Amino acid sequence: MSPATIINKIWNFANVLRDDGVSYGDYLEQITYLLFLKMAEEYSKPPYNRKVGIPEGYTWSDLKVLKGAELETRYILTLQTLGQQQGMLGQIFTKSQNKIQDPAKLHKLIDMIDKENWMMVGTDVKGEIYEGLLEKNAEDTKSGAGQYFTPRALIRAMVEVMRPKPKKTIADPACGTGGFFLAAYDYLSAQKLDRDERDFLKHKTFSGNEIVANTRRLALMNMFLHNIGEIDGEPMISGADALIASPKKTVDYVLANPPFGKKSSMTFTNEEGVQNKEELTYNREDFWTTTSNKQLNFLQHIYTMLKVDGKAAVVVPDNVLFEGGAGETVRKKLLEKTDLHTILRLPTGIFYANGVKANVLFFDNKPTRKTPWTKEVWIYDYRTNIHHTKKKNPMRSEHLLDFIECYCPDHREDRIETWSEENPDGRWRKYTYNEIIARDKTSLDITWIKDESLTDMENLPEPDVLAQEIVDEIEAALEGFKNILTEL
Repeated sequence: MSPATIINKIWNFANVLRDDGVSYGDYLEQITYLLFLKMAEEYSKPPYNRKVGIPEGYTWSDLKVLKGAELETRYILTLQTLGQQQGMLGQIFTKSQNKIQDPAKLHKLIDMIDKENWMMVGTDVKGEIYEGLLEKNAEDTKSGAGQYFTPRALIRAMVEVMRPKPKKTIADPACGTGGFFLAAYDYLSAQKLDRDERDFLKHKTFSGNEIVANTRRLALMNMFLHNIGEIDGEPMISGADALIASPKKTVDYVLANPPFGKKSSMTFTNEEGVQNKEELTYNREDFWTTTSNKQLNFLQHIYTMLKVDGKAAVVVPDNVLFEGGAGETVRKKLLEKTDLHTILRLPTGIFYANGVKANVLFFDNKPTRKTPWTKEVWIYDYRTNIHHTKKKNPMRSEHLLDFIECYCPDHREDRIETWSEENPDGRWRKYTYNEIIARDKTSLDITWIKDESLTDMENLPEPDVLAQEIVDEIEAALEGFKNILTEL
């Protein structure tokens, strides 16, 4: 069967389980557990003969022959037992629970997975199937799964301009379902690699963090299905909070879309039994400033992760470009201590969370010196007069081809502005360090193209696009009010 056929077959069964109250996210988790068990069994047999660490009595063969209450009981016990194991196995099954209450439907799902020999299915096909399931899950906006799913067209463009090289390390401190790792893997594996380079790509290239256990297991499974890491090896993704401590080792590249939204906080109860909320700050000596704004903290952390001459591409919300106080401090330090050479301004309508206004910052780490490293910041405005929606007009890879061409990945010194006095609507424009430092709060929130929707009443977007933009603006404003409330 084709990947699309298998995706539809597996996903259509989710609609049956919806009637039993099983959410798309819960269904995807159960698929992950069962698919891992099935592939582990295939690995344990010839020609692989791998010791995958699954205790006797809890294998795929032990499970698939059972039915009814006996199946349900064994499945629950299997999840509990495997969650206590070491390495990749334990991470996949950490905090795992059975969400399929009807044993007959659980048996049907097991039978459906059992009919495929997954080791015979190509790595690209397995990866495409699982990525398809992850994207379908992200479309379920009520579950919030979309926050862990960065648009793949954007990820591919970021990797394309970063041009990662073989035998270099790549990290993501908030990796979600692993989209950046997979795009970098595809980019590198498409090159002519020797044996050592292929081994490094599989075992040593990637490392990351994801504190949400359910999302981490999806990322680990996604990487495993793409042939990254080993079924009986140590997981490349940690469940630890990346911001807690300084990184133990530095890396060559960071590709990341850290979480947006509310500032980090924790709730505690005082001696009188009254609950209070306390914002989390990270008092790290290697940070430039102390703040409870997690986006600014991630930017500071990413800087500490980079080797000298290491490169980063980071998705950030608009407030990172203009916020005063800690925000201004972080921007000035980035301009001084790194070469913050490029900003890609993104339109709304490309993320599963509505109203998100985001940008990508590209910067290269540099050795310490007294004078600022940033000489020019090049900005590509892919926001003004751009209209995307997730369903009718999603952003595709071809939409970012002009940005990639303007970026000049292999020879940035040859960049040429498309903006000029004669062409004020050119989307590619540079600003000098001195021009930016002279701006209020060192703001990088820069626009120059005339917004046609404000002036051209005869050429308004289609009604559904206009309505969606209004919804996006309202939801973005509401999110801003929520953030203000958390600060009070």
